[in-house]
Amino acid sequence: MRAVMYGAGNIGRGFIGLLLSQSGYRVSFVDVNDTVIAAMNTAHRYPVDILLEEGTREDWVENIDCVDGKDPEAVAAAIAKADVMATAVGVNILKFIAAPIAGGLKKRWADGNFTPFNIIICENLIGADRVLRDLIAQNLDTEETERLDSLVGFVEASIGRMVPVQTPEMQKGNPLRVCVEAYDRLPLDKAAVKGDFPPIKNVIWYAPFEFYIQRKLYIHNMGHAMTAYVGDLLGCEYIWQAIENPTVELMVLRAMTASAIALAKRHGDDAAPLFAHVQDLIRRFANHGLGDTVKRVGGDLRRKLSPKDRLVGTLHMCREQGVDSLYIEAAIAAALNFRHDNLEMSPADILREISGIEDTKRILSIYDRFHDGESLESVLHWLKQEAER
Repeated sequence: MRAVMYGAGNIGRGFIGLLLSQSGYRVSFVDVNDTVIAAMNTAHRYPVDILLEEGTREDWVENIDCVDGKDPEAVAAAIAKADVMATAVGVNILKFIAAPIAGGLKKRWADGNFTPFNIIICENLIGADRVLRDLIAQNLDTEETERLDSLVGFVEASIGRMVPVQTPEMQKGNPLRVCVEAYDRLPLDKAAVKGDFPPIKNVIWYAPFEFYIQRKLYIHNMGHAMTAYVGDLLGCEYIWQAIENPTVELMVLRAMTASAIALAKRHGDDAAPLFAHVQDLIRRFANHGLGDTVKRVGGDLRRKLSPKDRLVGTLHMCREQGVDSLYIEAAIAAALNFRHDNLEMSPADILREISGIEDTKRILSIYDRFHDGESLESVLHWLKQEAER
């Protein structure tokens, strides 16, 4: 079996490419980094360090090669021969890979291969399936677009594995080495698959997949970001330092629990597995080995405070489902105080113009407490009193 992994970055090498290889596929990566291309085509293998609580385990990804993403004909040839494909290139790069993917599909069909073909989309974007489909369709004629819709599955993924920024110390002299946490489950959109389900290790097939997309964004990403923002108020450098503070942990736990309740109500699901997921995430945030920084996790405030993203999207979901959003509002208030990403707007203007929040009174009240230097314990005490009203 053959697989194409478009993107040889941290997620491509450290998660999806690893799972594909462990599932029996010969994996052809596609990338534009000349160092990565040369290293892969020389060694045909690379190490993945699994960061465990008790140490590190080294796994090897074997039987791989890398196609130069600057060579569209080579990319098309790889896609034409593949049994399955995945992307992990970043939202802003999708528009650049659409034409090479279209070229691969055209070659596939020109060679007489009309078997169903699934593209697993590992991008942090709600509706990534429709975005990529439309970008590819721009490079096809009417007949080819009909084939696209009947033969190609655009399968969204929910990427839960945390992969830190790779430092030279982590790579130990090997540019291909990637360090990742142990979590290795891959939820995929069951309803989007065309033909047979691709045999891939550790996959959770689920439909309707919107549940998993929202679980990742409104519980995992929201809690991770809140840990960064509240931790930043204390001057923490790393996520693990922040979550190990009992007050930070309690505030993040209550926000994630509120989100879990709202998500369960929205989708009519049992909340108990979501509560267990929250507890597991709190434990995973405390992994010292990841070395993830408050600055990185909290960065890009304009996107993270947008109406449908992790903070404000969670706020709307809680309000929609009648769940108290107090601790989500505290997360937003902490974000407004984030010292690493200055939007050069007043808090009220950010909430109105970027977040589109109408009822901002309580958020701004919490913001003022943070901004005035009130202790985190004092703010938590106020939050507890407010919740009891």
